[in-house]
Parts: sequence; C-alpha cells; structure tokens
Amino acid sequence: MKNPLHIWGTLILILFLFPVVIQFVPGGPTVKSSNLAKESTYIVYASNVVEEEPAPEVKEATGGDSKVLLYFTHSHEAFEPITKAVAGKVAVSHQTENIVKVGGKLQNQLQFHGIPTDVLPVDNAKEMSSKGIPHSRAYAAIRPHVKQRLGEKEYELIIDLHRDSVGPAKTTMTHEGERFAKVAFVIGTEHPKYKENQAKANRLKQEMEKLVPGITRSFIMKGGAGVDGKYNQDLDPSIMLLELGGIGNTEDELNRTVSVIAQAASTMLSEESPSYAEY
Repeated sequence: MKNPLHIWGTLILILFLFPVVIQFVPGGPTVKSSNLAKESTYIVYASNVVEEEPAPEVKEATGGDSKVLLYFTHSHEAFEPITKAVAGKVAVSHQTENIVKVGGKLQNQLQFHGIPTDVLPVDNAKEMSSKGIPHSRAYAAIRPHVKQRLGEKEYELIIDLHRDSVGPAKTTMTHEGERFAKVAFVIGTEHPKYKENQAKANRLKQEMEKLVPGITRSFIMKGGAGVDGKYNQDLDPSIMLLELGGIGNTEDELNRTVSVIAQAASTMLSEESPSYAEY
C-alpha cells in the first residue's frame, strides 16, 4: 500500500499543473490579450470610471495617415477642481494638469473610434514664457507652428482646444443623471472664408447634440477691436476653436464630454470619408 502522504502529494501536483497544461490542449480556453488591452485604453462613456495614462507633456502622435490634428494655443489653461485635487491649491493655469492633458484623452478616444490623430508637439505657453512673449500674443506665437504642419500634411479636422474662463453655471449640464462640461465654438469673423470654418464646426456641433442634447453652447462670433478676430482659422477651413468646459468643471464632467466629442467627430468624418467609418 502506498504512503498516504505520497498519494496526497501527487494529487496536489496534478491540480497545480492542470491550468498550465490545459492552455496547450487544442480547443482549450484562451485569453486574448488584444481585447483586454483595447478595453482598458478608453474612457467609458458617461461614467466616472476612467483609466488613463498621465500626459504631462505635449507629445507627437504616431501614424502617417492621421486625419485629425489637435493643438493648444493656451496650453497651460487648467481647471480649478483638478489643480486643487492634484496640487492642493486652486489654480487656473498649470504646467502639467492642464488642457493638454485633457487633449491627450481626446486623442485616445478618437483613435479608439478608428480616427488616427496627431498632436502638434508644441507647449506654446512654455515656449512663450522662455521667449518673453506676452499672453496676448499667443495666437501669433502658435501660428508658425500650425502653418508649418499644414504645409506638410492635410487634415480633415483641426481642433484648437481651450478651457473657457466662465464659471460652471454656464459650462455644465445634466443628461440622464450625469453631468457634462458644455462646449462652445469660437469663430473668428475677420477673414473672408470664416463661414466655411463655421459650417465645419456646425457639423460637429450637430453630431454632439444628437448624442447629448444641450451639450453645446451657442457659437461665439469674434471680430472687431480688442479681439484676435481670426484665431488662425484663416489658415484652413477645417480649423475650429473649442472651449471645453470652464474653470470650474470637474475631471469626470470633462471626461464624459471628451467621449462625446470623439464619437461625434467619428460620425462626422465617417460620413465625409467612408474609410474612417467607426468600427
């Protein structure tokens, strides 16, 4: 008769090795890592659950066939609830916790929807500070960088992403029990083709409204004394300036709206270019 300890030891070894052996049996259960990777890279629509990687720097995107370009004229614009949570103090300007980081989430969302997206690798606020350029010259400072990129490559959608300076009463809305940051579209009227920019922006606005009614504000038309009047939109009819939320919007509110922008842009671009249809 075999030693009982020997028998028990053999059984334990078999149980331990079973999960390993079963992976090599034809037809056995497998886990596709690609699916898991995809599921963990996007912001869940209308949810507080967000998985993200920090984006403290402006980084160039990969992919030679990108049809969307994101850039940030006021790259250090920040949101009070976010800076307070991260730095312990309220601030509307921050070197890392700013609109660029939110833009990184938009880039991820666009790419999740099958839209390869470039980010202009320029921290405009940092560059202006090092050169002693005043804040009022921000659009002039970013212009050569945008112009150079557009001379190298064509895009179907170009977004200059900003944070508005107004409070949450004007920049927040609720839909089906969830709070969203509202989006405003700024159009510079001091160039002859501004209506083309407005028409493009209106396409995105309409698609966003289909998803979440009331998520956009009215167009902000700018021209005359005391304003830029062009906002570099004269460089391309596909350039639009988006004011994403305001100083008081929370990270959750911004994340929800980012997912709406990306989904709306995907629909718009898939209709204009069928090869970019959403999966």
